[in-house]
Parts: sequence; C-alpha cells; structure tokens
Amino acid sequence: GATDFRRELLDKIRALGATRRRRSGLPAVRTPAPTAGPAATAEPSSLYKDPIVLRADKVMRRPKVLAIGSSTGGPQALATVLKDFGTGLSMPIVITQHMPPKFTTILAKHLSSASGLPCREAADGDRLVPNEILLAPGDYHMEIVADGNGQKVSLNQNPAENFVRPAVDPMFRSLIKVFDGRVLGVILTGMGSDGLKGSEDLVAAGGQIIAQDEKTSTV
Repeated sequence: GATDFRRELLDKIRALGATRRRRSGLPAVRTPAPTAGPAATAEPSSLYKDPIVLRADKVMRRPKVLAIGSSTGGPQALATVLKDFGTGLSMPIVITQHMPPKFTTILAKHLSSASGLPCREAADGDRLVPNEILLAPGDYHMEIVADGNGQKVSLNQNPAENFVRPAVDPMFRSLIKVFDGRVLGVILTGMGSDGLKGSEDLVAAGGQIIAQDEKTSTV
C-alpha cells in the first residue's frame, strides 16, 4: 500500500544520505520515526533540512507518477537516486533540472546510462509511460496534460518562474491537476525557491514530497 511504498522510498533516500555522510566524515543525522495520528505538516524551510514526507490531512493514496526537481548539483544527485530506484517503481518519471539548452540533451543520455531506464529530453506531445524518464529541455517549461489516451507533455516558453526556465513549479502544478494529487514529488539539491510553492500545493492536494537534506546537498 501507500504506506509501505513511502517507507521503502524514505529508506532509500536516507541510505543515500548516510553513505555520503560517511564518505565526507559528517556526523549522522537522526530522522524521527513516523508517528500515528493526524498527518504531519511542515514549514517551508524544512524542505531543505532533514528528508521528510510532507502530507496533507488526507488519506494517503499510492502515487501514479514520480516528479523530481533539482538545481545546483542536481545531475550527480539525479544519477545516484535514479540508479538506486532501478525499475521497481512501475510509474512514469518526469524531471525538471535547472539547465540551459543542449546540456539537457547530454544529461538525458547520462541519466539513461546511470539508471538503466530509457531517459530522453522531452518533446511536445511525448506520452508518459511507466519506467520511462522524461527530462524538461533547456529553456522550456514542461507541463503534463491529459487527453483521451492518457497523459502527455506540453512544452512552452512562458515567462521564467522563480527566475528560471524550465521551472519545477509549473510541472508540479500541472501534475496535481492531471493526477488529482496522486504524485510523489522529490526535491533535490539546489539554490533558490523554485519548487517550494509547487510542493506546498502538492501536499495540500494529498500528494507527497521527499526532500534531500541540507548536509548532503551541494547548495
């Protein structure tokens, strides 16, 4: 169920963080165990502290898509996380990484090699397929829209949000609408506030957010 899925994914994130701490000589960070009762919420600043799951006061539902946002230091973190996930998620994966044009093409090839999953720079109209990764191309916001046959990519060059394009927030907003909040969001290393508002909206819609902790982030 959703609880087992959440626990398994949290264990993976914590294990990755612990490995990096050991390599860097940093002390271990203890993360409190989940508690029963009303769902937990968190202040926005906690997105950049210990890895946690933010939840709205709703019944948790198994997510239908994995959405990842990252910025400075993101390529290495993405490769590490996707390699650990392997092929066990059985859901589409969409990624927005702050990066200029051409570099995202190279990153897609790198992530495909690191993860063992097909990964490509998204094109307008690409369909979401389980165990396939679509990466927002440089200088384009990537949104997901629904049609009669499922979900597909819609690219645009609307104004930059949070001073960047592509931005994480537009991707998160579109996924909330298309998947009725059944989204697992992951925020990785980076600077700035892009992804914060989208994460809050996702939690309010009943989705889940996991964030990389500050000590293992590049920025």
